[in-house]
Amino acid sequence: MLFVHFHRRMLAVWLALICLLSGSATVGQALAAELPVYDYQVIKSYPHNPQFFTQGLLFHEGKLYEGTGRHGQSALMQLDLETGEVVSRRPLASRYFGEGIAVANGQLFQLTWRENMVFVYDEQTLAPVTSHFWPLEGWGLTWNGEHLILSDGTDQLYFINPETFVAEKQVAVRLGDQPLPRLNELEYIDGEVWANVWMSQQIVRIDPQSGQVTGIIDLTGLADQTQTSGSDSVLNGIAWNEQTRQLIVTGKLWAHLFEIELVAR
Repeated sequence: MLFVHFHRRMLAVWLALICLLSGSATVGQALAAELPVYDYQVIKSYPHNPQFFTQGLLFHEGKLYEGTGRHGQSALMQLDLETGEVVSRRPLASRYFGEGIAVANGQLFQLTWRENMVFVYDEQTLAPVTSHFWPLEGWGLTWNGEHLILSDGTDQLYFINPETFVAEKQVAVRLGDQPLPRLNELEYIDGEVWANVWMSQQIVRIDPQSGQVTGIIDLTGLADQTQTSGSDSVLNGIAWNEQTRQLIVTGKLWAHLFEIELVAR
């Protein structure tokens, strides 16, 4: 991992995140700790339905899954990466607003935003299996091989037993010494939790043990390379294909998925 010194653009990334998310930090606090910052190179773009309000994105055994939000439009889908076509789809009832998704132990989990429900499906068929109650909001969801890791829009990550859907521990996420809320779509990659920060153009890399942000991925300008639709069309969606080492990102209401490669700044 390459640690680099702050220059003008890196400082701008820090200040944008801190001012947006905490409102109380100073420049001195922003400079108190140096973190690696990564830019990106687009390797390939893939078609994506610009009507999909992306809330969850993941690869599992080479298959691409997406969970979408908005009342009356929420669904869980398997997609064909190359064409963007829907292979299979399981809609949610119109009273539910779909959020993050994850696969654990052969089952697909899908959060809802404020309805306190978690739906569980068969990973192969998308047939409903069961459901769970969750007392807080649901935002992002991922799987580390032992726990489902859930974000609720605050600075907290919850480590959930997939059988009972009870939180067995929680970790506070910190950028330097400041809380980092608005953690949205999650992905577990090589021992780290990666999180979209809602309404920003950055992804943060988080140590799941300490909660400390260990790096910032700056995707500024990526939205300019696709068709978007309105102020809700924010960056959201991280999928990691462990078999091929492909990293795919997208946004809500974006017309493309992007395979990217990180470049240390």
